[in-house]
Amino acid sequence: MKVLIEELHSRGHELTVIRSSDSWYIKPDSRHYESITVNTSAGFDEERFGSFVTTMIRMRREGASLWARLSLEYELMEQLYQIGKQSLRMMEDIFENAELMQSLCDAKYDLVLTDPALGGGVLLGHRLGLPLVLNVRWTIQGEGHYAIAPSPVSFVPVAGSELTDKMTFSQRVKNFLIYLFTCVQTWYITTPNYKPFVQRYFGKNLHYMELFQAADIWLMRNDFTFEFPRPTMPNIVYMSGFQCKPSKPLSKELEDFVQSSGEHGVIVMTLGTLVEKLPKDITEDIAAAFAQLPQKVIWRHKGQRPSTLGNNTLMLDWLPQNDLLGHPKTRVFVAHGGTNGIQEAIYHSVPLVGIPLILDQQDNLFRMKVRGVAKVLDIATVNKDNFLEAVKEVLYEPSYRERMRWLSNLQRDQPMKPLDRAMFWIEFVMRHKGAKHLRTESYKMSNIQYHSIDIVVLLIAIILLVSTLPLSAAGFMCRRVFCQSKVKKD
Repeated sequence: MKVLIEELHSRGHELTVIRSSDSWYIKPDSRHYESITVNTSAGFDEERFGSFVTTMIRMRREGASLWARLSLEYELMEQLYQIGKQSLRMMEDIFENAELMQSLCDAKYDLVLTDPALGGGVLLGHRLGLPLVLNVRWTIQGEGHYAIAPSPVSFVPVAGSELTDKMTFSQRVKNFLIYLFTCVQTWYITTPNYKPFVQRYFGKNLHYMELFQAADIWLMRNDFTFEFPRPTMPNIVYMSGFQCKPSKPLSKELEDFVQSSGEHGVIVMTLGTLVEKLPKDITEDIAAAFAQLPQKVIWRHKGQRPSTLGNNTLMLDWLPQNDLLGHPKTRVFVAHGGTNGIQEAIYHSVPLVGIPLILDQQDNLFRMKVRGVAKVLDIATVNKDNFLEAVKEVLYEPSYRERMRWLSNLQRDQPMKPLDRAMFWIEFVMRHKGAKHLRTESYKMSNIQYHSIDIVVLLIAIILLVSTLPLSAAGFMCRRVFCQSKVKKD
Protein backbone atom coordinates (compact mmCIF):
# COMPACT_ATOMS: atom_id res chain seq x y z
CA MET A 1 0.00 0.00 0.00
CA LYS A 2 2.93 2.30 0.75
CA VAL A 3 4.02 2.19 -2.92
CA LEU A 4 0.56 3.23 -4.14
CA ILE A 5 0.28 6.01 -1.56
CA GLU A 6 3.66 7.50 -2.45
CA GLU A 7 2.85 7.40 -6.17
CA LEU A 8 -0.55 9.01 -5.65
CA HIS A 9 1.08 11.73 -3.57
CA SER A 10 3.65 12.38 -6.30
CA ARG A 11 0.76 12.95 -8.72
CA GLY A 12 -0.69 15.68 -6.56
CA HIS A 13 -3.39 13.78 -4.69
CA GLU A 14 -4.16 14.44 -1.04
CA LEU A 15 -4.40 11.30 1.07
CA THR A 16 -5.73 10.52 4.52
CA VAL A 17 -4.80 7.23 6.18
CA ILE A 18 -6.83 5.83 9.07
CA ARG A 19 -4.70 3.81 11.47
CA SER A 20 -5.07 2.16 14.86
CA SER A 21 -3.08 3.37 17.84
CA ASP A 22 -1.02 0.14 17.86
CA SER A 23 -0.36 0.09 14.10
CA TRP A 24 2.92 -1.66 13.39
CA TYR A 25 3.87 -0.32 9.94
CA ILE A 26 1.68 2.74 9.42
CA LYS A 27 3.34 5.70 11.11
CA PRO A 28 1.31 8.68 12.37
CA ASP A 29 3.56 11.21 10.65
CA SER A 30 4.39 11.22 6.95
CA ARG A 31 5.00 13.74 4.20
CA HIS A 32 2.87 11.59 1.90
CA TYR A 33 -0.39 11.57 3.86
CA GLU A 34 -2.36 12.96 6.76
CA SER A 35 -3.23 10.38 9.37
CA ILE A 36 -6.20 9.82 11.63
CA THR A 37 -5.30 7.65 14.62
CA VAL A 38 -8.15 5.70 16.19
CA ASN A 39 -7.47 5.07 19.87
CA THR A 40 -8.03 1.33 19.71
CA SER A 41 -6.20 -1.88 18.85
CA ALA A 42 -6.49 -3.50 15.45
CA GLY A 43 -5.00 -6.76 16.71
CA PHE A 44 -1.94 -6.69 14.47
CA ASP A 45 0.94 -5.32 16.51
CA GLU A 46 4.53 -6.56 16.17
CA GLU A 47 4.60 -8.58 19.38
CA ARG A 48 1.35 -10.42 18.67
CA PHE A 49 2.32 -11.23 15.10
CA GLY A 50 5.76 -12.42 16.21
CA SER A 51 4.11 -14.80 18.68
CA PHE A 52 1.79 -16.03 15.92
CA VAL A 53 4.71 -16.75 13.58
CA THR A 54 6.65 -18.57 16.31
CA THR A 55 3.64 -20.74 17.11
CA MET A 56 3.07 -21.62 13.45
CA ILE A 57 6.71 -22.62 12.91
CA ARG A 58 6.76 -24.70 16.09
CA MET A 59 3.59 -26.56 15.15
CA ARG A 60 4.83 -27.25 11.61
CA ARG A 61 8.01 -28.78 13.04
CA GLU A 62 6.18 -31.03 15.51
CA GLY A 63 5.49 -33.61 12.84
CA ALA A 64 3.71 -34.51 9.66
CA SER A 65 0.98 -36.61 11.30
CA LEU A 66 -2.68 -35.96 10.56
CA TRP A 67 -3.23 -34.78 14.13
CA ALA A 68 -0.34 -32.29 13.88
CA ARG A 69 -1.73 -30.94 10.60
CA LEU A 70 -5.24 -30.61 12.05
CA SER A 71 -3.84 -28.86 15.13
CA LEU A 72 -1.94 -26.44 12.91
CA GLU A 73 -5.02 -25.66 10.82
CA TYR A 74 -7.14 -25.16 13.95
CA GLU A 75 -4.59 -22.81 15.50
CA LEU A 76 -4.37 -20.82 12.28
CA MET A 77 -8.16 -20.55 12.10
CA GLU A 78 -8.34 -19.43 15.72
CA GLN A 79 -5.70 -16.75 15.22
CA LEU A 80 -7.40 -15.42 12.08
CA TYR A 81 -10.75 -15.43 13.88
CA GLN A 82 -9.33 -13.29 16.70
CA ILE A 83 -7.67 -10.86 14.25
CA GLY A 84 -10.97 -10.42 12.40
CA LYS A 85 -12.84 -9.91 15.66
CA GLN A 86 -10.38 -7.27 16.83
CA SER A 87 -10.53 -5.48 13.47
CA LEU A 88 -14.32 -5.20 13.71
CA ARG A 89 -14.05 -3.82 17.23
CA MET A 90 -11.97 -1.01 15.77
CA MET A 91 -14.60 -0.41 13.08
CA GLU A 92 -17.31 -0.32 15.74
CA ASP A 93 -15.35 2.37 17.58
CA ILE A 94 -15.14 4.37 14.34
CA PHE A 95 -18.81 3.97 13.44
CA GLU A 96 -19.95 4.91 16.95
CA ASN A 97 -17.75 8.03 17.00
CA ALA A 98 -20.25 10.55 15.64
CA GLU A 99 -17.70 13.38 15.52
CA LEU A 100 -15.17 11.33 13.55
CA MET A 101 -17.80 10.02 11.12
CA GLN A 102 -19.11 13.53 10.53
CA SER A 103 -15.61 14.82 9.82
CA LEU A 104 -15.04 11.99 7.32
CA CYS A 105 -18.33 12.83 5.58
CA ASP A 106 -17.51 16.55 5.50
CA ALA A 107 -14.07 15.89 3.95
CA LYS A 108 -15.77 14.79 0.69
CA TYR A 109 -13.20 12.19 -0.31
CA ASP A 110 -13.14 10.88 -3.89
CA LEU A 111 -12.70 7.20 -3.02
CA VAL A 112 -11.57 4.64 -0.46
CA LEU A 113 -8.46 2.56 -1.25
CA THR A 114 -8.12 -0.51 0.96
CA ASP A 115 -6.82 -4.06 1.25
CA PRO A 116 -9.78 -6.43 1.79
CA ALA A 117 -7.73 -9.07 3.63
CA LEU A 118 -9.27 -7.28 6.62
CA GLY A 119 -12.67 -5.78 5.97
CA GLY A 120 -12.51 -2.46 7.82
CA GLY A 121 -11.80 -0.28 4.80
CA VAL A 122 -14.56 -1.93 2.77
CA LEU A 123 -17.08 -1.36 5.55
CA LEU A 124 -16.04 2.27 5.99
CA GLY A 125 -16.21 2.93 2.24
CA HIS A 126 -19.81 1.75 2.08
CA ARG A 127 -20.71 3.60 5.26
CA LEU A 128 -19.46 6.83 3.69
CA GLY A 129 -21.05 6.01 0.32
CA LEU A 130 -17.75 6.34 -1.56
CA PRO A 131 -16.37 4.49 -4.61
CA LEU A 132 -14.18 1.59 -3.56
CA VAL A 133 -10.84 0.44 -5.01
CA LEU A 134 -9.26 -2.72 -3.59
CA ASN A 135 -5.54 -3.43 -3.43
CA VAL A 136 -6.04 -7.16 -3.25
CA ARG A 137 -4.58 -10.61 -3.19
CA TRP A 138 -6.77 -11.95 -0.37
CA THR A 139 -10.19 -11.11 1.03
CA ILE A 140 -11.69 -12.11 4.38
CA GLN A 141 -12.85 -15.32 2.64
CA GLY A 142 -9.60 -16.29 0.90
CA GLU A 143 -7.98 -15.71 -2.50
CA GLY A 144 -9.45 -12.63 -4.17
CA HIS A 145 -10.68 -14.20 -7.42
CA TYR A 146 -13.08 -16.50 -5.58
CA ALA A 147 -15.09 -13.51 -4.37
CA ILE A 148 -15.64 -11.93 -7.79
CA ALA A 149 -14.76 -14.24 -10.72
CA PRO A 150 -16.04 -17.66 -11.82
CA SER A 151 -13.70 -20.23 -10.25
CA PRO A 152 -14.47 -23.80 -11.41
CA VAL A 153 -12.61 -26.20 -9.11
CA SER A 154 -12.21 -28.56 -12.08
CA PHE A 155 -9.28 -26.51 -13.36
CA VAL A 156 -8.76 -23.60 -10.93
CA PRO A 157 -6.56 -24.86 -8.06
CA VAL A 158 -7.68 -23.79 -4.61
CA ALA A 159 -5.05 -21.86 -2.65
CA GLY A 160 -3.03 -24.30 -0.56
CA SER A 161 -3.81 -27.32 -2.73
CA GLU A 162 -0.40 -27.27 -4.45
CA LEU A 163 -2.06 -28.22 -7.72
CA THR A 164 -1.86 -26.77 -11.22
CA ASP A 165 -4.61 -26.10 -13.75
CA LYS A 166 -3.97 -29.57 -15.26
CA MET A 167 -5.43 -32.04 -12.76
CA THR A 168 -6.01 -35.78 -12.82
CA PHE A 169 -9.25 -37.21 -11.41
CA SER A 170 -7.70 -37.82 -7.98
CA GLN A 171 -6.26 -34.30 -7.97
CA ARG A 172 -9.68 -32.86 -8.81
CA VAL A 173 -11.08 -34.80 -5.86
CA LYS A 174 -8.38 -33.31 -3.65
CA ASN A 175 -9.05 -29.82 -5.00
CA PHE A 176 -12.79 -30.17 -4.35
CA LEU A 177 -12.25 -31.41 -0.78
CA ILE A 178 -9.91 -28.52 -0.03
CA TYR A 179 -12.50 -26.15 -1.46
CA LEU A 180 -15.08 -27.61 0.95
CA PHE A 181 -12.60 -27.13 3.80
CA THR A 182 -12.17 -23.46 2.88
CA CYS A 183 -15.96 -23.12 3.08
CA VAL A 184 -15.80 -24.55 6.61
CA GLN A 185 -13.04 -22.06 7.44
CA THR A 186 -15.24 -19.20 6.21
CA TRP A 187 -18.13 -20.50 8.31
CA TYR A 188 -15.88 -20.65 11.40
CA ILE A 189 -13.62 -17.61 10.96
CA THR A 190 -15.48 -14.97 8.99
CA THR A 191 -19.24 -15.38 9.19
CA PRO A 192 -19.56 -15.25 13.02
CA ASN A 193 -17.73 -11.90 13.04
CA TYR A 194 -18.99 -10.16 9.92
CA LYS A 195 -22.61 -11.34 9.72
CA PRO A 196 -23.85 -9.64 12.93
CA PHE A 197 -21.76 -6.51 12.29
CA VAL A 198 -23.10 -6.00 8.76
CA GLN A 199 -26.67 -6.76 9.82
CA ARG A 200 -26.38 -4.18 12.58
CA TYR A 201 -25.00 -1.35 10.44
CA PHE A 202 -26.15 -2.17 6.90
CA GLY A 203 -29.37 -4.16 7.17
CA LYS A 204 -30.51 -7.72 7.88
CA ASN A 205 -31.07 -8.73 4.25
CA LEU A 206 -27.50 -7.98 3.13
CA HIS A 207 -24.78 -10.64 2.98
CA TYR A 208 -21.47 -9.23 4.16
CA MET A 209 -19.60 -10.36 1.02
CA GLU A 210 -21.88 -8.23 -1.16
CA LEU A 211 -20.07 -5.19 0.23
CA PHE A 212 -16.75 -6.56 -1.04
CA GLN A 213 -18.17 -7.71 -4.39
CA ALA A 214 -19.61 -4.23 -4.98
CA ALA A 215 -16.11 -2.69 -5.18
CA ASP A 216 -15.51 -0.72 -8.38
CA ILE A 217 -11.96 -1.85 -9.19
CA TRP A 218 -9.91 -4.81 -7.95
CA LEU A 219 -6.19 -4.06 -8.27
CA MET A 220 -4.84 -7.62 -8.20
CA ARG A 221 -1.26 -8.03 -6.93
CA ASN A 222 -0.48 -10.88 -9.31
CA ASP A 223 -0.83 -11.73 -13.00
CA PHE A 224 -0.51 -14.73 -15.27
CA THR A 225 3.24 -15.01 -15.00
CA PHE A 226 2.39 -16.06 -11.43
CA GLU A 227 -1.25 -17.21 -11.63
CA PHE A 228 -2.46 -20.25 -13.57
CA PRO A 229 -4.87 -19.44 -16.45
CA ARG A 230 -8.38 -18.88 -15.09
CA PRO A 231 -11.56 -16.82 -15.69
CA THR A 232 -11.44 -13.18 -14.69
CA MET A 233 -13.69 -10.09 -14.70
CA PRO A 234 -13.51 -6.67 -16.44
CA ASN A 235 -13.03 -4.76 -13.16
CA ILE A 236 -10.01 -6.87 -12.15
CA VAL A 237 -6.80 -5.00 -13.02
CA TYR A 238 -3.57 -7.02 -12.76
CA MET A 239 -0.60 -5.10 -11.38
CA SER A 240 1.90 -7.84 -10.52
CA GLY A 241 5.33 -6.32 -9.97
CA PHE A 242 3.97 -2.80 -9.44
CA GLN A 243 6.47 -2.33 -6.60
CA CYS A 244 9.44 -3.53 -8.67
CA LYS A 245 11.99 -1.00 -9.89
CA PRO A 246 15.57 -0.85 -11.17
CA SER A 247 18.22 -1.33 -8.52
CA LYS A 248 20.16 1.58 -7.04
CA PRO A 249 23.88 1.57 -6.21
CA LEU A 250 24.82 -0.15 -2.96
CA SER A 251 26.63 1.54 -0.12
CA LYS A 252 30.43 1.44 -0.45
CA GLU A 253 30.81 -1.16 2.32
CA LEU A 254 28.19 -3.45 0.82
CA GLU A 255 29.50 -2.99 -2.74
CA ASP A 256 33.03 -3.86 -1.59
CA PHE A 257 31.73 -7.04 0.04
CA VAL A 258 29.80 -8.02 -3.09
CA GLN A 259 32.78 -7.37 -5.36
CA SER A 260 34.98 -9.51 -3.11
CA SER A 261 32.94 -12.54 -4.24
CA GLY A 262 34.77 -12.54 -7.55
CA GLU A 263 33.39 -14.91 -10.19
CA HIS A 264 31.42 -16.94 -7.64
CA GLY A 265 28.88 -14.21 -6.97
CA VAL A 266 26.56 -13.56 -4.03
CA ILE A 267 23.66 -15.31 -2.30
CA VAL A 268 21.02 -13.10 -0.68
CA MET A 269 18.87 -14.44 2.16
CA THR A 270 16.00 -12.72 3.92
CA LEU A 271 12.73 -13.91 5.39
CA GLY A 272 11.05 -10.54 4.93
CA THR A 273 10.14 -7.94 7.49
CA LEU A 274 7.45 -10.07 9.16
CA VAL A 275 9.82 -12.93 10.08
CA GLU A 276 13.07 -11.76 11.61
CA LYS A 277 14.62 -15.04 12.74
CA LEU A 278 14.35 -18.82 12.61
CA PRO A 279 14.72 -21.37 15.44
CA LYS A 280 18.30 -21.59 16.65
CA ASP A 281 19.03 -25.12 15.39
CA ILE A 282 17.89 -24.25 11.86
CA THR A 283 19.94 -21.06 11.92
CA GLU A 284 23.02 -23.04 12.92
CA ASP A 285 22.48 -25.54 10.08
CA ILE A 286 21.94 -22.83 7.46
CA ALA A 287 25.05 -20.93 8.60
CA ALA A 288 27.12 -24.13 8.45
CA ALA A 289 25.85 -24.86 4.93
CA PHE A 290 26.67 -21.34 3.74
CA ALA A 291 30.20 -21.67 5.19
CA GLN A 292 30.92 -24.52 2.75
CA LEU A 293 30.14 -22.44 -0.35
CA PRO A 294 32.62 -20.32 -2.33
CA GLN A 295 29.97 -17.61 -2.79
CA LYS A 296 29.63 -14.63 -0.47
CA VAL A 297 26.36 -14.52 1.50
CA ILE A 298 24.37 -11.50 2.67
CA TRP A 299 21.82 -12.58 5.27
CA ARG A 300 19.21 -10.48 7.04
CA HIS A 301 18.94 -11.94 10.53
CA LYS A 302 18.10 -10.33 13.86
CA GLY A 303 18.50 -13.34 16.10
CA GLN A 304 21.53 -14.68 17.93
CA ARG A 305 24.67 -14.96 15.80
CA PRO A 306 25.18 -18.63 14.81
CA SER A 307 28.34 -20.29 16.09
CA THR A 308 28.78 -21.99 12.69
CA LEU A 309 28.83 -18.72 10.73
CA GLY A 310 31.55 -18.68 8.08
CA ASN A 311 33.82 -15.81 7.03
CA ASN A 312 31.97 -15.62 3.72
CA THR A 313 28.69 -14.58 5.37
CA LEU A 314 27.66 -11.04 6.27
CA MET A 315 24.75 -10.77 8.71
CA LEU A 316 22.67 -7.57 8.74
CA ASP A 317 19.65 -6.29 10.65
CA TRP A 318 18.36 -4.86 7.38
CA LEU A 319 19.37 -5.13 3.75
CA PRO A 320 18.39 -3.30 0.54
CA GLN A 321 16.59 -6.29 -1.00
CA ASN A 322 15.66 -4.78 -4.36
CA ASP A 323 19.12 -3.29 -4.91
CA LEU A 324 20.85 -6.56 -4.05
CA LEU A 325 18.55 -8.63 -6.27
CA GLY A 326 19.28 -6.24 -9.12
CA HIS A 327 23.05 -6.51 -8.69
CA PRO A 328 24.75 -8.47 -11.52
CA LYS A 329 26.68 -10.61 -9.02
CA THR A 330 23.59 -11.97 -7.24
CA ARG A 331 23.13 -15.65 -8.08
CA VAL A 332 20.42 -17.00 -5.73
CA PHE A 333 17.72 -15.56 -3.48
CA VAL A 334 16.89 -17.59 -0.34
CA ALA A 335 13.43 -16.42 0.69
CA HIS A 336 10.28 -17.30 2.62
CA GLY A 337 7.94 -16.88 -0.35
CA GLY A 338 6.21 -13.57 0.25
CA THR A 339 4.54 -12.13 -2.86
CA ASN A 340 6.71 -8.98 -2.94
CA GLY A 341 9.98 -10.87 -2.72
CA ILE A 342 8.97 -13.37 -5.40
CA GLN A 343 7.93 -10.62 -7.79
CA GLU A 344 11.20 -8.74 -7.23
CA ALA A 345 13.12 -11.98 -7.87
CA ILE A 346 11.22 -12.44 -11.14
CA TYR A 347 11.83 -8.81 -12.12
CA HIS A 348 15.59 -9.16 -11.58
CA SER A 349 15.84 -12.77 -12.93
CA VAL A 350 17.16 -14.31 -9.70
CA PRO A 351 16.20 -17.98 -9.06
CA LEU A 352 14.93 -19.02 -5.64
CA VAL A 353 15.53 -21.38 -2.76
CA GLY A 354 12.32 -21.23 -0.76
CA ILE A 355 11.63 -21.91 2.92
CA PRO A 356 7.90 -21.20 3.32
CA LEU A 357 6.81 -20.49 6.88
CA ILE A 358 3.22 -19.25 7.14
CA LEU A 359 0.01 -18.34 5.32
CA ASP A 360 0.29 -18.14 1.49
CA GLN A 361 4.06 -18.66 1.26
CA GLN A 362 3.87 -22.40 0.53
CA ASP A 363 1.39 -21.77 -2.28
CA ASN A 364 3.48 -18.93 -3.75
CA LEU A 365 6.63 -21.01 -3.83
CA PHE A 366 4.82 -24.02 -5.29
CA ARG A 367 3.87 -21.86 -8.27
CA MET A 368 7.51 -20.95 -8.72
CA LYS A 369 8.58 -24.57 -8.33
CA VAL A 370 6.32 -25.82 -11.14
CA ARG A 371 7.70 -23.07 -13.37
CA GLY A 372 11.18 -24.43 -12.76
CA VAL A 373 12.63 -21.35 -11.03
CA ALA A 374 12.66 -22.45 -7.37
CA LYS A 375 13.76 -25.28 -5.11
CA VAL A 376 11.46 -25.52 -2.08
CA LEU A 377 12.35 -26.91 1.36
CA ASP A 378 10.09 -27.84 4.28
CA ILE A 379 10.76 -25.99 7.52
CA ALA A 380 9.89 -29.22 9.37
CA THR A 381 12.74 -31.18 7.77
CA VAL A 382 15.30 -28.60 6.65
CA ASN A 383 18.86 -29.30 7.81
CA LYS A 384 22.43 -28.53 6.84
CA ASP A 385 22.68 -31.24 4.17
CA ASN A 386 19.41 -30.73 2.28
CA PHE A 387 19.75 -26.95 2.48
CA LEU A 388 23.27 -27.08 1.02
CA GLU A 389 22.13 -29.48 -1.69
CA ALA A 390 19.21 -27.20 -2.63
CA VAL A 391 21.39 -24.08 -2.85
CA LYS A 392 23.98 -25.90 -4.98
CA GLU A 393 21.31 -27.21 -7.32
CA VAL A 394 19.91 -23.73 -7.97
CA LEU A 395 23.44 -22.26 -8.25
CA TYR A 396 24.84 -24.75 -10.72
CA GLU A 397 21.84 -26.02 -12.71
CA PRO A 398 21.48 -23.49 -15.58
CA SER A 399 17.77 -24.19 -16.15
CA TYR A 400 16.76 -22.30 -12.98
CA ARG A 401 18.27 -19.04 -14.17
CA GLU A 402 17.18 -19.59 -17.78
CA ARG A 403 13.56 -20.17 -16.76
CA MET A 404 13.67 -17.15 -14.46
CA ARG A 405 14.92 -14.96 -17.31
CA TRP A 406 11.97 -16.20 -19.38
CA LEU A 407 9.53 -15.28 -16.58
CA SER A 408 11.19 -11.89 -16.17
CA ASN A 409 10.82 -11.15 -19.88
CA LEU A 410 7.12 -12.02 -19.67
CA GLN A 411 6.62 -9.80 -16.64
CA ARG A 412 8.39 -6.82 -18.19
CA ASP A 413 6.91 -7.11 -21.70
CA GLN A 414 3.79 -4.99 -21.17
CA PRO A 415 2.38 -1.93 -22.96
CA MET A 416 2.11 -0.05 -19.64
CA LYS A 417 4.04 -0.36 -16.38
CA PRO A 418 1.96 -2.08 -13.67
CA LEU A 419 2.17 0.92 -11.33
CA ASP A 420 1.02 3.29 -14.09
CA ARG A 421 -1.87 0.93 -14.85
CA ALA A 422 -2.89 0.96 -11.19
CA MET A 423 -2.72 4.76 -11.11
CA PHE A 424 -4.81 5.05 -14.26
CA TRP A 425 -7.65 2.98 -12.79
CA ILE A 426 -7.58 4.71 -9.40
CA GLU A 427 -7.82 8.09 -11.14
CA PHE A 428 -10.46 6.68 -13.53
CA VAL A 429 -12.67 5.92 -10.53
CA MET A 430 -12.06 9.44 -9.22
CA ARG A 431 -12.99 11.03 -12.55
CA HIS A 432 -16.13 8.98 -13.08
CA LYS A 433 -17.14 8.53 -9.43
CA GLY A 434 -16.97 4.76 -9.78
CA ALA A 435 -16.81 2.08 -12.47
CA LYS A 436 -20.27 0.52 -12.29
CA HIS A 437 -20.23 -0.39 -15.99
CA LEU A 438 -17.44 -2.90 -15.27
CA ARG A 439 -19.08 -4.43 -12.22
CA THR A 440 -21.25 -7.53 -12.47
CA GLU A 441 -24.46 -7.78 -10.47
CA SER A 442 -24.25 -11.59 -10.41
CA TYR A 443 -23.16 -11.54 -6.78
CA LYS A 444 -26.72 -10.55 -5.84
CA MET A 445 -28.05 -13.82 -7.26
CA SER A 446 -28.64 -16.90 -5.14
CA ASN A 447 -26.67 -20.07 -5.90
CA ILE A 448 -29.82 -21.55 -7.43
CA GLN A 449 -30.16 -18.59 -9.80
CA TYR A 450 -26.41 -18.27 -10.51
CA HIS A 451 -26.08 -21.91 -11.59
CA SER A 452 -29.47 -21.84 -13.40
CA ILE A 453 -30.73 -24.69 -11.25
CA ASP A 454 -34.24 -23.19 -11.28
CA ILE A 455 -34.21 -23.13 -15.10
CA VAL A 456 -32.94 -26.71 -15.30
CA VAL A 457 -35.72 -27.84 -12.93
CA LEU A 458 -38.31 -25.98 -15.03
CA LEU A 459 -37.06 -27.53 -18.28
CA ILE A 460 -37.01 -31.02 -16.77
CA ALA A 461 -40.57 -30.49 -15.54
CA ILE A 462 -41.68 -29.36 -19.01
CA ILE A 463 -39.95 -32.33 -20.67
CA LEU A 464 -41.55 -34.73 -18.23
CA LEU A 465 -44.92 -33.09 -18.73
CA VAL A 466 -44.65 -33.10 -22.52
CA SER A 467 -43.42 -36.71 -22.62
CA THR A 468 -46.01 -38.04 -20.19
CA LEU A 469 -49.04 -36.32 -21.75
CA PRO A 470 -49.05 -38.47 -24.96
CA LEU A 471 -48.50 -41.61 -22.89
CA SER A 472 -51.32 -40.65 -20.56
CA ALA A 473 -53.59 -39.84 -23.52
CA ALA A 474 -52.70 -43.13 -25.23
CA GLY A 475 -53.37 -45.05 -22.05
CA PHE A 476 -56.68 -43.27 -21.62
CA MET A 477 -57.72 -44.07 -25.21
CA CYS A 478 -56.69 -47.71 -24.83
CA ARG A 479 -58.72 -48.08 -21.66
CA ARG A 480 -61.72 -46.42 -23.31
CA VAL A 481 -61.55 -48.66 -26.40
CA PHE A 482 -61.17 -51.73 -24.19
CA CYS A 483 -64.16 -50.72 -22.07
CA GLN A 484 -66.34 -50.07 -25.17
CA SER A 485 -65.34 -53.42 -26.65
CA LYS A 486 -66.18 -55.20 -23.42
CA VAL A 487 -69.65 -53.53 -23.26
CA LYS A 488 -70.49 -54.65 -26.84
CA LYS A 489 -69.53 -58.26 -26.07
CA ASP A 490 -71.65 -58.23 -22.93
